[in-house]
Amino acid sequence: LALSRLFEKTAPDPFVIAILLMLVTAALALLFGDFDLATDENRVIALINAWQDDSDGLWRFLAFGMQMCLILVTGHALAATRPVQAAIGAMADRPSSTAGAAAMIAVIAVLAGLINWGLGLIVGALLARDVGRSLARRGIRAHYPLLCAAGYSAMLVWHGGLSGSAPLTMTTRGDAQGVLPEQTVDRLDEWAQAGGAEQFAGIGLEQTLFSGLNLFVTAGLLVLVPILYVLLAPRDESSMRPIEEYNVIEPAREGAAHAKPSSVPEWLDRSPVIVWLLAAPLLIGLGLYVSAHGAGSIGLNQVNATMLALGLIGHGSPRRYMDAVSDGARGCAGILIQFPLYGGIMGMMIAAGLISMLARGFTAIGTETTIPVLSFLAAAVTNLFVPSGGGQWGVQGPVALETGFDAGIDPAVMIMAVAYGDQLTNMLQPFWALPLLAITGVRARDIVGYTAVIMGAAGLWMVLGLVLRAMI
Repeated sequence: LALSRLFEKTAPDPFVIAILLMLVTAALALLFGDFDLATDENRVIALINAWQDDSDGLWRFLAFGMQMCLILVTGHALAATRPVQAAIGAMADRPSSTAGAAAMIAVIAVLAGLINWGLGLIVGALLARDVGRSLARRGIRAHYPLLCAAGYSAMLVWHGGLSGSAPLTMTTRGDAQGVLPEQTVDRLDEWAQAGGAEQFAGIGLEQTLFSGLNLFVTAGLLVLVPILYVLLAPRDESSMRPIEEYNVIEPAREGAAHAKPSSVPEWLDRSPVIVWLLAAPLLIGLGLYVSAHGAGSIGLNQVNATMLALGLIGHGSPRRYMDAVSDGARGCAGILIQFPLYGGIMGMMIAAGLISMLARGFTAIGTETTIPVLSFLAAAVTNLFVPSGGGQWGVQGPVALETGFDAGIDPAVMIMAVAYGDQLTNMLQPFWALPLLAITGVRARDIVGYTAVIMGAAGLWMVLGLVLRAMI
């Protein structure tokens, strides 16, 4: 709670933080950067040109930002389908105590988050809200903030799951080139050529998400997090804070059955046939892609296509699906505005040579065992200021990979080190909790005290995984 109050008093809006980070990067570039200047340029002009450059500056992450928006929107839409809503309703009546409820919510949120972070975030929020209502209806006093904190658990594991942006971005050369600077891709080519390949073609998911390291870390969190929530549950009746104390918005109720369509456009809006005309090609295309390239090459585009198809099928009509998408799209504002700033930050770092400088600094103070841990800690701190897995990978990925190259560390390990650090401090940074807060009616300061404790224990587990991987 003390930590929550500290962040509440000192942390600006994430958009403001992104602007400040941009200014800090510019200052570091001007003070310490090594610019390759044209004859008529000075350092300031060179920095501004790099910042606004179309390929390596402000607009570098346009395609990547769209992929991130689709992950959120398609996950939200899938969570709003009747089958998922029915499953949430059925599970809400099972727990009979705060401890049991928090453990169940954490398990389901983690599992859903491993499928898709948008799905996990929304399912966790809806389940926390409905469980709180169910306990109140049955006369069981519960600690509602703890249930909501458990609903946020998806964001502690998402980057090691099937929507993890850093691992998925690295499965193909084209995706990697869309995020990483040319000098880092050149280093990846050198690494691939050392292994006998002509050039870097991608890092398969079997080396990242399905590696022994990630299976150890993620499976451990699936067990550890629910146990911790059981231990955090208040035992004293007077400490309970039931859902009635919070301003929880009533969920939208589906209206009465539609009357028989009176026109062709109305029939098309509600027709499941139209849904299948899009869903079927999406699923067939996914099958052909996996057959041709293997499951390990699945990237962000394939994940988004799958979520889109499943959401369409679950809603059963174009109109219902678009209504769900419209609700989810409100959560994309931060991505749309902040990703260009991350692109500008990366452009300045490239122009000033800061990426190579930072990589050499890490190599100088670290060893093959400690460099992944240092990158993990750096990612954890960076996420407090750049609360976006995709944007953070664009900024920190080049530093982490080049540091790993200099120390002879497998790039897959460095990818997962950054991924773990990014997801860890989501438990302190409430940026991605905004949809959950809106659904549940709690405030960020109501849950961060609990998620901070979870963060500490989870961080130790992740460090253990990285150290063990280095020792093997």
